[in-house]
Amino acid sequence: MNQAIDTDVLIIGSGAAGLSLALELADHAKITVLSKASIESGCTQYAQGGISAVLGEDDSLVSHVEDTLNAGAGLCDPEIVKFVISEGPKRVAWLIEQGMPFTQMANKKGQAKYHLTREGGHSHRRVIHAKDKTGQAVVTTLLNRVKNHSNIQLIEHHIVVDLITGTKLGLSTSRCLGAYVLQIATGKVIVIRSRFVVLASGGAGKVYLYTSNPDVATGDGIAMAWRAGCRVANMEFIQFHPTCLYHPEAKTFLISEAVRGEGGKLRLPDNSQFMQQFDSRAELAPRDIVARAIDHEMKRLGCDSVFLDISHQSKQFIIEHFPNIYAHCLELGYDLATQAIPVVPAAHYTCGGVMTDRDGRTDVECLYAIGEVAFTGLHGANRMASNSLLECLVFSHAASKHILSQLKQVVLPPSLPNWDESRVTDSDEEIVVAHNWDELRRFMWDYVGIVRTTKRLQRAKRRVDLLYSEIHEYYSNFRVTNDLIELRNLTLVADLIIRSAQLRHESRGLHYTLDYLDKNPIAQNTVLIP
Repeated sequence: MNQAIDTDVLIIGSGAAGLSLALELADHAKITVLSKASIESGCTQYAQGGISAVLGEDDSLVSHVEDTLNAGAGLCDPEIVKFVISEGPKRVAWLIEQGMPFTQMANKKGQAKYHLTREGGHSHRRVIHAKDKTGQAVVTTLLNRVKNHSNIQLIEHHIVVDLITGTKLGLSTSRCLGAYVLQIATGKVIVIRSRFVVLASGGAGKVYLYTSNPDVATGDGIAMAWRAGCRVANMEFIQFHPTCLYHPEAKTFLISEAVRGEGGKLRLPDNSQFMQQFDSRAELAPRDIVARAIDHEMKRLGCDSVFLDISHQSKQFIIEHFPNIYAHCLELGYDLATQAIPVVPAAHYTCGGVMTDRDGRTDVECLYAIGEVAFTGLHGANRMASNSLLECLVFSHAASKHILSQLKQVVLPPSLPNWDESRVTDSDEEIVVAHNWDELRRFMWDYVGIVRTTKRLQRAKRRVDLLYSEIHEYYSNFRVTNDLIELRNLTLVADLIIRSAQLRHESRGLHYTLDYLDKNPIAQNTVLIP
């Protein structure tokens, strides 16, 4: 591959947001989609649940809005919530047009209808899904279309080192001009020049020791945007999925919320149920409440996990609704139809992120952010189940419309300087990167996890400051590698999470601190400015 690539729109990330945007733009512009691993490796691939949208006759937009606002604990932007939810049915219809195989079941009259399930926080069945592999089906559907479009170039196994902005180059413009990108196989850094750059790089689950996220979820987009001069907001709100399978060979295997939606019960090691003591909605309470309840019981009893039990349903029902989960559990020695399975909470979703408007625009000209990397105002202090794929579809569509409206005015930037490696050497101490990576994820889990205190956050801040100075020195002296880039980004994102958590002197949604148990009377976003 040449040392430079020119494109109209560079999309960093190949999940639901990035692939949707590529398809919506490709008839009018030259698109480059960048993935740091294989194209199918992003978080979307692992989404089991589905996409929430008002599709049932007994449901309403008002109800979906209310449920989202309730889950968000007073911090959602009501106008953004209304905008996203009103767009929902149209975006689902667009996905069906692309060939998305949503699950259908016969109704009482024998007609095939799309099956809708219910998840925590939802008052109606409104989650449309492809069995229990919705994310995988979305990626497969979109990729089939993307690969057949002559205007879309897919580049795998390339990781962005940093964004190139006019400000960084000392130019009169502050706009985003492209990116420096590491070819992982060769170790060479190439330049990609672009009229527009879109971050669709997902969240930062790997900042924690236990996560449902794949290895690629290292907060790259948030870190890059911050270094480019973008504000970030609400980074303290990290959603922990209540039910990750507890098994040494299943480090990121999620047990979908829909299992609880279809009647699954949480039990302690003595087989007793406990959720009703924490919330009247029991297993159908929002995720933050369920995760905290499990965390509380595990700490109280000193047990390694709690148990999820759906064995009261028939084997046929379980296999029909959860074929993937049933098969995977069976491989590991658990039969969902006859026994309860061990589960623990795990870091799952980054509710905060790079601040954008409703077109996906960030603070830097020609730089957009869509999907989990972005803070749009939809999720507030806690994301409601299955609103995330919806957000990807809605904001990729909104960003595509805005980019197309600007296409004729924005020209390709002039030639950009090559990456300078003249003063660095190859590292002889890769152990430094591995050790720091491990230390970071452990103290984030211990000190900045589901339940926090002021002292724990102070300890975490001291450690992250020390790590950051070490990594900065390392980055300045040695050639960049994939692991070093990810560690640098994760450490910055960890710092943003800790700083945001220290600024919130209340317990709200996903941020729960033993030193400030009450909610403040006025709900405010935590905004950090570079």
